[in-house]
Amino acid sequence: MASSALSNLMLAIHEKKTSSVDLYRPLRNYITFTYSEREAQLLEDDLETLNQLRSDVERVPDPSPSARRDLLISYYKALCLVETRFPISPEKHHVNAVSFLWHDTFKQKQKATQQNIHLEKAAVLFNLGATYSQIGLGHDRTTVDGRRQASHAFIGAAGAFAYLRDNESTKASIGQSSTTVDVSVECVGMLERLMLAQAQECVFENTIAKGSTPGVCAKIARQVGIYYEEALAALTAPPLKDHFEKGWISHVQLKAALFYSEACYRYGMELHEKEEIAEEIARLRSGSSRLAEAKKSSRGAPAQLIEAMNKLEASINCNLDRAVKENDRVYLMRVPSPASLSPLPTFSMVKPMNMTEILDASKEKMFAILVPDSSAKALSRYTEMVDDVIRTQAERLQQASELTRVRLKEMDLPDSILAVDGHSTLPADLREDVEAVQISGGPASLEAELQQLRDLKRVNQELLVHTEELLQKEATEDTQFRSQFGTRWTRPQSSTLTKNLQDRLNRFAANLKQAGESDVKIERSVRENSALMSILDRRPIESAIPSLAKPMMSLDATEDAIVGTLKQSLRQLENLGAQRAGLEDMLKEMKRKDDILPKLMTITGSYEDMFRKEISKYDHICEDISQNIEVQEQLLRQIQAQNEEFSTVFNLEDYKASREKCYNQIQAAISKYREIKENVNEGLKFYVTLQDAITNVKQQCSDFVMTRSIQCREMIEDVQRQMSGLSFQDRRNSGPYPSVHQPTATSSPPPQETHNPSHPHPQAPYYRPPEQLSRPGYSIPPYGPATATALSILATRLVL
Repeated sequence: MASSALSNLMLAIHEKKTSSVDLYRPLRNYITFTYSEREAQLLEDDLETLNQLRSDVERVPDPSPSARRDLLISYYKALCLVETRFPISPEKHHVNAVSFLWHDTFKQKQKATQQNIHLEKAAVLFNLGATYSQIGLGHDRTTVDGRRQASHAFIGAAGAFAYLRDNESTKASIGQSSTTVDVSVECVGMLERLMLAQAQECVFENTIAKGSTPGVCAKIARQVGIYYEEALAALTAPPLKDHFEKGWISHVQLKAALFYSEACYRYGMELHEKEEIAEEIARLRSGSSRLAEAKKSSRGAPAQLIEAMNKLEASINCNLDRAVKENDRVYLMRVPSPASLSPLPTFSMVKPMNMTEILDASKEKMFAILVPDSSAKALSRYTEMVDDVIRTQAERLQQASELTRVRLKEMDLPDSILAVDGHSTLPADLREDVEAVQISGGPASLEAELQQLRDLKRVNQELLVHTEELLQKEATEDTQFRSQFGTRWTRPQSSTLTKNLQDRLNRFAANLKQAGESDVKIERSVRENSALMSILDRRPIESAIPSLAKPMMSLDATEDAIVGTLKQSLRQLENLGAQRAGLEDMLKEMKRKDDILPKLMTITGSYEDMFRKEISKYDHICEDISQNIEVQEQLLRQIQAQNEEFSTVFNLEDYKASREKCYNQIQAAISKYREIKENVNEGLKFYVTLQDAITNVKQQCSDFVMTRSIQCREMIEDVQRQMSGLSFQDRRNSGPYPSVHQPTATSSPPPQETHNPSHPHPQAPYYRPPEQLSRPGYSIPPYGPATATALSILATRLVL
């Protein structure tokens, strides 16, 4: 990393200081006065727990940042429960004896005192973010795991500050004197960006450590710089401009410049690899210029940070000199000006931690018994009223959206307008069918599949010829020996033994012939329908749909104005639809934030008056919904009239007819493609099955030939002994074959044959009939699965 000296230079935030507050006595007095002494006694433990949490927050007894974090979270949840049950304010019947005092963490002399629990909650959230930052700074960032943990802690700090900004900063000053600047929306927003910058910086250091590509490093580094730039913008604007020490501003300013230049440096490395030398020079010059400008205001900055900037500047200048020389000698490219460069790409790897669940107090049991039954019932009734409003308005919005969809479909909008611009669309089901065809290869892939059929057919033919040659060769040898030895050659003829095999081979040959005829039909079908199916190879398929052209003859040339007016109306209709979705979200968001429990628990008048007042908050959204629906109805009538004029001028009916014709052509092409594809697949299955069957028969033929060869050698030896006068007595007693034949140690056992010379026939094991090898479930002998499957496939394919 060019700026590796930065590994320990980050910022943490100190906690806000406060003064002691006794919560026990004022809250107990309020319970006794508002409810009864009995409730006060039952809540003694909760009151003492709350008071102890406040005392621990004041004293900071535990130096462990993680323990401090857990304490602050527990106290904040307790404050959420206090807020819903104890109205703390200067009013007479509220808890008016509690005042919270907090000092500004950046200017200790400034402080704020309020009888407002939101100031207390804001201060606790600020301290939670500060504690997270201290946890992040405490991790060892010289290791991968340490940097990962530090990044997570800084993300937690960003989450705490973001939660403070969104939930408590504004409330802390409503109706009260001004708060300190450190808990203002501007300050906590700045701190959120600063913490995100440091979290992203840890990610960048890990990215460099694991050797990621320069492009990835550049994106992550640029995002670090952007976070620092956003923090710097807040620091240099009111109300923070004069609130922070110059060291803060200098640190953030130098970090922003450093990581912008780091991104230029890394991005330049990627550009150099791509030989985009001109842009590389411009990027490096921009980074070098930014560093030089930042160093002018670096007085008082830490030496560690200045050293990192100097190292990065040296690296940039080294690469810049190399790039300039290469451009002058080789590339001769014009270097663009910095203003013409596009922004550097970014990649954010961090975002504020979601603190909603961490700070959720809904499951806490403190002061649980304090909610009166009447208040609970009143809250339930009010919730039902709100739900009824939301349900009714949501139904109205849904009906309006459905009405728009139906009316536009009846007018063939916006499809007809899209067709004018050449952006026609297919019906969803037809588009899905086309995409399925294109994914499977489309018509362009059929030729390759036909070639597969040819190749498989050729393989089967060669295999069949080779098998027939095996039997023919054996039969020829048998005929030669029979001619040579005459009546002494008593072995059965080959043609007698191979009849079943020959029959099967003949059937295979017939199947192949029929398959070849089917292949010819398929190829003819592909050729005849290639023009029809070629439409399926169009990408995008919408380019095949005819465009809605302007009329060839125009009297007043108002076509563009007609189309423009209709488009504008459709955009207005679309905006109304988006507005409806926003209105529904607003209703739900308002309900989510509509917590009237504190008011219910302190009200002394009628609930009905309060309900009417509170439910009226939803009236303006309901009015907006009614207005939206009314405007939509008017707009639909306007679109109806505009569309009628558009249809007349552009002869929309003829276009619809031609478009429907195109749809039918596409559908026909899909049907024909699927038909051919199915036939091709059946052919492929047939040839594969037939190849297995021929291979099986070939193996039987090979076994038969080998057995006959062994028998042939033994018979030749026997005949030669007969002719030389050996074993005369045995021959006289046993006929043409010896009754006893003692095998030698190296000879194979002789075939078992009958002793009746008048009926010679072979015994097993010459070969096994194919019927014995047939698998269960195939009933057509003698060629098992291939015959049955092939015949059924051929029967289907011959319908082409």
